[in-house]
Amino acid sequence: MTTSHAPTNPSATTPDLRHLDTRTPRGDARAVAAALKSEWIKAVTVRSTGTVLVLALGGGLAVSWAVSTFVTDRVQYVADVGFLWTGVTAMLAAIAGVLLFGSEVQHGTLASTLAARPARWIIVLAKTLVAATVGLVLGAVGLAAGFGGAVIAGLDAGDTSSVATTIGWALLYTTLSAVLGLGISMVVRNSTAAIGGLLVWGFVVENLFRLFLADEIARFLPFVAGNHLLNDDSGFASAETLAVALTRPENALVFGGYTLVALAVGTVLLYRRDTN
Repeated sequence: MTTSHAPTNPSATTPDLRHLDTRTPRGDARAVAAALKSEWIKAVTVRSTGTVLVLALGGGLAVSWAVSTFVTDRVQYVADVGFLWTGVTAMLAAIAGVLLFGSEVQHGTLASTLAARPARWIIVLAKTLVAATVGLVLGAVGLAAGFGGAVIAGLDAGDTSSVATTIGWALLYTTLSAVLGLGISMVVRNSTAAIGGLLVWGFVVENLFRLFLADEIARFLPFVAGNHLLNDDSGFASAETLAVALTRPENALVFGGYTLVALAVGTVLLYRRDTN
């Protein structure tokens, strides 16, 4: 009787899968490009992005026009009023950043996203770039609305020598705000809690802190630093506050630091938490 024996060479029957674990720069680049396309499609097709864009445009026009028309106790110019809406636009950008991640958690699509692209750093990079783009676009729309409302109200242009520089800082503010919102959403994983926390912190808590904290400390609060990218003292800053105020590059470093920390913590948690 003939006895059959299993082959002694495992490679004869076992496929070589080592090539599946090999990553190349070109492969990573293709993966990032595909992830960017996917994240951008998500961002522009969800209803919330359009809603935030409409708020940035309509709110900016209405507020700028109203301030230009009804505030008559001081002389106003387009060069000044045009930036009044930027602080709110930055908050809207942060909300948009929250929704880029929070909506996936809310609708249960995060697990499928991570399953389709296990290299989570690619997802983080794609979402960060999309958030930054959304923040930049919202900033541009908000500025156009702010200046447009002032022009419609018939204000004079005023001193425009520094307008271009301030526009650059304003766009940086809204861009970083969107990335900050993304990072906070990755940490909290709940859109409602993240948005509520941002609104309460930005419009209530920081204003209370500014009343009780020394100016040397209050200047390092995130949205205080962000708003000072616009030199936004609203005419209420005291001589003592102005004496210790940070420069625009320093304010950018402070606000950017908060953004980087939120994104870094969110990335670490994305790696450590379950996908659902």
